[in-house]
Amino acid sequence: MDPLSDVLMLLKPRSYVSAGFEAGGAWLLAFPPYEGIKVNAVLSGSCWLAMGDGSDPVRLREGDCFILPKGRPFRLGSDLGAPPVDAGTVFGRASPGGVAALNGGADFVLAGSRFSLDAAHADILLDVLPSVVLVEDVRDREELRWILTRMRREVRERLPGGDLVAQHLAHLMLVQALRLYLEERAGVGVGWLYALADRRIGSAIGAIHAEPARRWTVQQLAERAGMSRTAFAVRFKAMVGRAPMDYLTRWRMALAADRLETSGDAIPAIAASLGYDSESAFGAAFKRVMGASPRQHGRRRRPSHTASPPPASGAP
Repeated sequence: MDPLSDVLMLLKPRSYVSAGFEAGGAWLLAFPPYEGIKVNAVLSGSCWLAMGDGSDPVRLREGDCFILPKGRPFRLGSDLGAPPVDAGTVFGRASPGGVAALNGGADFVLAGSRFSLDAAHADILLDVLPSVVLVEDVRDREELRWILTRMRREVRERLPGGDLVAQHLAHLMLVQALRLYLEERAGVGVGWLYALADRRIGSAIGAIHAEPARRWTVQQLAERAGMSRTAFAVRFKAMVGRAPMDYLTRWRMALAADRLETSGDAIPAIAASLGYDSESAFGAAFKRVMGASPRQHGRRRRPSHTASPPPASGAP
């Protein structure tokens, strides 16, 4: 399995709201803070997206796909000067998974989904992403174009099994949007996600994910990357934001935390499976990274902070 798949599997993204939205005339929706991650696509028309962090508004057009990973309040509308309408009120009138409408028109059509993520590991993905992940005009991208076409049909026609189909389409849209975002921004951001787009550093990260229990050295990882030890160490830290051995340890602890939360495996067995000769060495590394001992973490087992969805405020 590749590193992006590894992390998404660890985060266990679960789509709990998939819905459509259409509007006509001048309109503005206000969305409150939320938990999880939102993935949306503009099926027709255009609008403005304004985040509640003071950043410049973003113009969204037909074919644009965008991810909102930070849980911040935002506004979406054709006119940012129009009186804002509470999104929860608008989406509350629609049936679950249906189409919410505003001003009785269809000048603008949006489809999207909201995901819950495993709370213990959400920062692995979200901390390296900006407040808006925008992939512009995906109509010429075959994979996403197909997803958007199917999403449009599911949202409009409410076919049998449509809720399940929409959830699977939302997962595909999330992965494809991240792929395209990485392709367009290779070498721009800092973090493991951006580093995957670099052939050399990406190969080293892939090796770590493929064999997390192996006693990797910087030299061995540098050889996988086809670089000298020094050049590799410098480039890895510059692109990932952490030294190679630090990244290895943190990935091991993320895997360990997931095992503690979801399996009945004993701590010594988990430690051994991740390359640690002693439970004490494993425990020290785990506490340093996770802020609690393995036993304390195991006792805290609880569902994701969004496993029980909060009151709906709309998928977009």
